[in-house]
Parts: sequence; C-alpha cells; structure tokens
Amino acid sequence: MLGVPNIQLMGASFLITLREGLEIALVLAILAGYLVKTGRSHDLAAMWKGTFAALALCLIFGVAIHLAVGGLNGKVEQATEGVIAVAAASVLTWMIFWMRENARNLGAELRSQVDQATGAKALAAIAFVAVFREGLETALFLLGAETSSASGAKVVLGGLIGLAISGALGYLVYKGGNRLNLRAFFLVTGVMLIFFAAGLVGKAFHELRELFGFESGWLVEPAWTVTSGPWAEGTFYDFMKGLFGWHKEAERIRVITYFLYLVPIMTVFVRGPRKKIAT
Repeated sequence: MLGVPNIQLMGASFLITLREGLEIALVLAILAGYLVKTGRSHDLAAMWKGTFAALALCLIFGVAIHLAVGGLNGKVEQATEGVIAVAAASVLTWMIFWMRENARNLGAELRSQVDQATGAKALAAIAFVAVFREGLETALFLLGAETSSASGAKVVLGGLIGLAISGALGYLVYKGGNRLNLRAFFLVTGVMLIFFAAGLVGKAFHELRELFGFESGWLVEPAWTVTSGPWAEGTFYDFMKGLFGWHKEAERIRVITYFLYLVPIMTVFVRGPRKKIAT
C-alpha cells in the first residue's frame, strides 16, 4: 500500500516531471495564447492533436524501454543501466543549460513558427515536435530515476503528481504568467537536477565498474560505511539515495566521479552566462 514513505521515495521522478512538464506547459500556453490573440482559435484543435500524438508516442517509447530493461540481468543489465545513467545525465545537463540560455527567446521563436504555419497540419507538427522532444527527455530521466532508486510504480506515481502540478502552473501562465517567477523556479529546480545528475554519474561508474569486473582495489573500497540510523536505512535514506545519489556504502570511484561532475557543473550553472561586453 502506498503511504507517506513511498511518496517521499518519488522525489526524483516528481522533480523531473515537474520541471519537464512545466516546459511542455509553457510551450502549449504560448502557442494557445498566441493563437487566441491572433484570431486563430479554430486552430487550437490541431495543436492539441499534435500534443496528444506526441504524448502517446512518448508513453509507448517509455513503456517499451522499461519492459526491455526490466527483463535483463547480469552483465547485460549492468551495461544497460550504466549507459542509461550516462545518457540521462548528459541530456539532463544539456537541457538545464539550454533552458537557461533560451528561455527568454522561447516565446518569440514559437510565435514565429506559428506565423509561418499556414495550415492545421503544420501547426500540429509544431506542437508535436516541441512536446515530443520534452517527452523523450522525460522518459529517459525517469528510467534513470528508476534504476537508481524507486520501483517503476513509485516512479510513475511521482511523475504523475509532478505532471499534474506542472499542468496547473502552465494554466496559470496562460491566464497571466507574469505573476509567476519562472526564473527562480528554473534556477532552483536546475540546482536540484544537477545533484540528481551527479548521482546518475556516480551510478554509471558503479555499474560499469561491476560490468568490467573491478571488484578490489582502493577505488572500489567504501569511502565511508554507515550501518545504522536515517543515513543507512528507512524513508530518509531512500529519499536521499533517489534524489541526491547518497549511498550508505559508496565506493570511492562513485564518490570521486560524483564530485568531479558536481563541482564544475554547479559552479558554471550558478555563475550564469557571461555578459557580453559592448563594443
């Protein structure tokens, strides 16, 4: 039975779908708002057709990959989980920085595409491509969240909660988004997702280390060992493991790669983009 502990286990998937879901909601809010403003309300149906087609295809893709990965074991499972963790961390990092750099121009770019779309099919294609891109990223991140922490059911439930809240926020943006501090939202969630990505990097090296049979040596020995208390078991431990990559007996290679990713990426992200000097 799902209780409070299980809900806390869903932290990673909730954060992922909240962030990615809001990006999808922002795209749809911009498209819908511009169509209504320019007297093209009749094209809203085409936008929604493209949106639901993209969501359905992403769902099929995610379920298929989940079933395929769930049936693996041994070396194949280790290799697959390692590759998924690396891919998820890479795409997640790219997405965080891309959104920071392009958030300001997102509305203008989408409006320009709508202006160029002369028919319903073209408009449906715009919505499909935008939603499908974000949906694929979300499916990949959720697979990484599952292999590093909670079970599939918990990941799905946490993801649905995140999507529901992001949908509500998207509606508020559509009705008058200037009241929402989106810059602060993306900054805070970006920081938390960098911690999550660092955990994926550590997870990847753990899986690849097992894959290649490195079972002894200084790098494989635990950096610390916690045998009891909230940092070793229970709800808090599962939450920290799923969202921040904490492990009660993390080998040194896992800890080193965690911080080799975390420190430079977090530093660059927090500093923000460099301002160009006017000439």
